Amino acid sequence: MPISKKDAVKRADLIVKKVLKEHDLLSEVLQSVRAKEDSIRYPNAIALEVLSEKHPEIIYPEWDFFLDLLKSKNAYHKSIAISTIANLTLIDDSKKFIMIFKEFFDLLDNKSVIVTRKLAIYSGRIAKAKPSLRTKITEILLQIDKTKHNPNRKDLIKGDIIESFSEYFKDITEKKEVLDFVKAQLNSSSPSTVKKAKEFLRKWE
Repeated sequence: MPISKKDAVKRADLIVKKVLKEHDLLSEVLQSVRAKEDSIRYPNAIALEVLSEKHPEIIYPEWDFFLDLLKSKNAYHKSIAISTIANLTLIDDSKKFIMIFKEFFDLLDNKSVIVTRKLAIYSGRIAKAKPSLRTKITEILLQIDKTKHNPNRKDLIKGDIIESFSEYFKDITEKKEVLDFVKAQLNSSSPSTVKKAKEFLRKWE
């Protein structure tokens, strides 16, 4: 049964509060994000997003669960894994992310636009958390045109990439390359990407 975003957010807030009081309830959240029913899956996915962002230390021990989701054929499962793993990189002292770096960023060429856009959006967060990988991440994002996506989809994804660049631009070594990339999107077929390019240039140029 469908559930509105408003109701899902309300339920997610309750779920987060329960997990923070009783950490053992996290296992229920993890299983629920695999549920077929949208009314169960959606609120728990939102709750997981909040928990991994604000309380990553609670979620980090479940790293392997998200690695399994990342390998799933289900685009929704992959997208949950991407956002959660990105949030967990902030406390990834064990350097687990480095071990899956290639597998993770190969998803920029995934056939699902949901997966690819999620990856593009969260790349900036990872670049901020992992300075040693920053240049490599920047280079991968700049090479979006080498992916198999059709031109219109690429233009849409480039808007997400611009948002990510904005998150860590002050720390980017390849500033000229990034600025050239953003300027090129002023002629994008995607109105939203053109808007993001203009906003980026007003802020950073």
